Amino acid sequence: MKEDFCIECRKNREYKIIKTPYRKKIRGKTYKFSLSSAICQYCGAEMDVDGIIDLKIKEYDEQYRQFENLVSIDEIKTLFNLYNIGQAPLSLALGFGEVTISRYLIGCFPSKTHSNVIRSALKSPSFMKSQLEKNKSKLTNSAYRKAYHTACELEKIFSFSDKLRSTIARLFNNLSEITPLALQKLLYFCQGYSLAIGSAPIFPEDCEAWPHGPVYQEIYHLFKSFKYNPIDDDRFIILNNSKDALSDREKQIIDLISATFGAYSGKTLETITHSEDPWKNTPLNSIIKKSLIKKYYKSVNQKYDLATESGTNKYIKAKLKG
Repeated sequence: MKEDFCIECRKNREYKIIKTPYRKKIRGKTYKFSLSSAICQYCGAEMDVDGIIDLKIKEYDEQYRQFENLVSIDEIKTLFNLYNIGQAPLSLALGFGEVTISRYLIGCFPSKTHSNVIRSALKSPSFMKSQLEKNKSKLTNSAYRKAYHTACELEKIFSFSDKLRSTIARLFNNLSEITPLALQKLLYFCQGYSLAIGSAPIFPEDCEAWPHGPVYQEIYHLFKSFKYNPIDDDRFIILNNSKDALSDREKQIIDLISATFGAYSGKTLETITHSEDPWKNTPLNSIIKKSLIKKYYKSVNQKYDLATESGTNKYIKAKLKG
């Protein structure tokens, strides 16, 4: 346990960091915060240890933003990294004052209106393009061209449906880390289960029969350009901030796939898809018809009851046994 000087005991004492409730009224509204305090283990007094004030300020900032659903400082930093634009030009492009973004980065809280504009730019390159066009006269040609070109590129690589975006975001929220190979297979299983259990696809995109199994080409090209762990890439925020376009039934299917197939590596999932009729009966580099996927998984569902984890796990074990 760490030690520091306790002004009550007048000597060095061991202390423990605990969460302490605080109430604070801001603009006429009372908030309940839970902030870290260093407590003397001998007398119980609160101690002023190194770094505790900075920690409290950080916790206060984060919790207030959560209470009011305001963008975080990290989200704002991601925004100007995402669009390859400086703080002042970004502020002008969004329709704010020139120093507004800089003020937000040093801890000033954005208004709800500004926060919503920033969030819209984070989740939609098309929205960012419209803002750049609207405020073009306020920007230098260089700043406008760089940001607009980046927005166009992002719009192009994120051109797939909101349903597919939401499916990918939910898979990552459920599983944290997913390799590109595993992601392709999990999307395929989500689609197959949706066709079998609910008789309709979750998303409209078609997959193709590639040598390593079913592949959604748009997602392949997107994640090919990402870092090894996609959630570390600034562009991942576009997926994570996408509007939730999924029904409750679709969420249940994605969660079921995450809890079962999500426990296996991409190579293991590849082994499963290689043994299934839709991939085996489709020429390489051709679209795997949704009708084939539906027919196959409906027959599997009759035998294994795919709507349950136990049924799905039985199916996985049977396929891996060969």
